[in-house]
Amino acid sequence: MAKVSAKTTEAVVKKVTKEKAPLSIVKISESILDKLQTLGLESGLQSDIVWCLGSYKHDQNPVGLVETSTKAIAVLKAELAKKTKGVTAKFISDLEKGLAAL
Repeated sequence: MAKVSAKTTEAVVKKVTKEKAPLSIVKISESILDKLQTLGLESGLQSDIVWCLGSYKHDQNPVGLVETSTKAIAVLKAELAKKTKGVTAKFISDLEKGLAAL
């Protein structure tokens, strides 16, 4: 068995921690929910996201979260077009990249 030096191990750990971890569906949904609550938008969609988060924690099936997140992104894009304060193109782009990575 080959010996691995402590410096090599530390370098690998630093490289892995520097890389951005992909967003999980839970983090995406929670950030969307937070933004919708902050802006006071779509209370029905907010309750759907809360329900889907609870369901996901129970059965680990992300289908509902993906659907509600996609709907919420459409709402946020509409708010971006209205130039609503607090909704940025980067925020929406990050959410879309996170969903695409799933």
